[in-house]
Amino acid sequence: MVYYRRVGEVPRQRHTQMRDSDGNLYREELMGEEGFSSDSSLLYHRGVPSAIVDSQVWELGDQRLQPNHPLKPRHLKLHSLFEGEGEGACPVEGRRLVLGNGDVRIAYVVTGTDPSPLYRNAIGDECVYVESGSGTVETVFGVLPYRTGDYVLVPRSTDHRWVPAEPSRLYAIEANSHIHAPKRYLSRYGQFLEHAPYCERDLHGPDEPLQAEGADVEVLVKHRTSAGIVGSRLTYATHPFDVVGWDGCLYPYTFNVENYMPITGKVHQPPPVHQVFEGWNFVVCNFLPRKVDYHELAIPVPYYHSNVDSDEVMFYVGGDYEARKGSGINIGSISLHPGGHAHGPQPSAIEASLGVEYFEESAVMVDTFRPLELGEGGVAAEDPAYAWTWAGRGPDADGEDGGPAVYSNS
Repeated sequence: MVYYRRVGEVPRQRHTQMRDSDGNLYREELMGEEGFSSDSSLLYHRGVPSAIVDSQVWELGDQRLQPNHPLKPRHLKLHSLFEGEGEGACPVEGRRLVLGNGDVRIAYVVTGTDPSPLYRNAIGDECVYVESGSGTVETVFGVLPYRTGDYVLVPRSTDHRWVPAEPSRLYAIEANSHIHAPKRYLSRYGQFLEHAPYCERDLHGPDEPLQAEGADVEVLVKHRTSAGIVGSRLTYATHPFDVVGWDGCLYPYTFNVENYMPITGKVHQPPPVHQVFEGWNFVVCNFLPRKVDYHELAIPVPYYHSNVDSDEVMFYVGGDYEARKGSGINIGSISLHPGGHAHGPQPSAIEASLGVEYFEESAVMVDTFRPLELGEGGVAAEDPAYAWTWAGRGPDADGEDGGPAVYSNS
């Protein structure tokens, strides 16, 4: 986080005694990044935050990845992953791994209205985009309401659970690092600068402590071993949500895309102007409804480009994405355009965009600087025709008449 908050009851000076009305000492916990050298918060617990009474294995879903080999662009229909599941899935345990590498994993889930178990990601921060739905995220810092269009940022090792008020479509970006605002948006002291497309007013953290009681409370923990990503079930003597107050610069928060101010120009602007967050070896951008290029000869859709250092993932969440018309991509689709492949608009989309003054489209983009591989959800959701749509035909597919299948660009 980039600015200080104080919630609930804290002592006047840090690392000093604070007691309840019966004289019982509260336990102070420092939750901090980079070994006491970066952002942190101090939390004051009624119980002992280290007191576990059991630890068991938590069997995660399929975490295997397979290379994008042979190399090709991919179209993944995420909405197909949960078709026919009327009750919805668990917001945590029901996530299906779509794409991933050593720096970031992208998962997707369509929830019901049942709360998730208590959960802690000890691998990295999570940035969960709410495609649709509403509810709350209960955390050790307090409660965060969420709604459609929110990014929910949960710092590494934050105990929390999802409580949907209605079925929710959640797009989870799980980092192996911390996720924060781009450095170019911030002053050297961490304040958002005037050129930034959002500011501190747009970030919403918990307003008051969430205090819960209980004994022998289970928390699902995702963590790493030499064998890869694993899960454990830790049972705590007291409820983790026993914090009476906290202060500091590290805490969960939400940011809604309605508060992002798109940057436009006389000619087509490159994706970095749409950046919203960054992590280690990846960035997050959002493409939102906006006025487009105003040069008299402007071509509003992107030019063809080779991202020689990165893979590009676009999640289409609203409107009508001009550059992908004729490709089969729709709301709920992901496109994966890997490094080593030049990509851009469908051929018919270029002429169709000329003279357009406004794009009514919404998408979340993740660019990674290591190749992305396919998880089981990505394999299950793939549209095999997509790679050939720029050419209008595929190499090995047979049509119903026995001839080569032809894919429309219009």
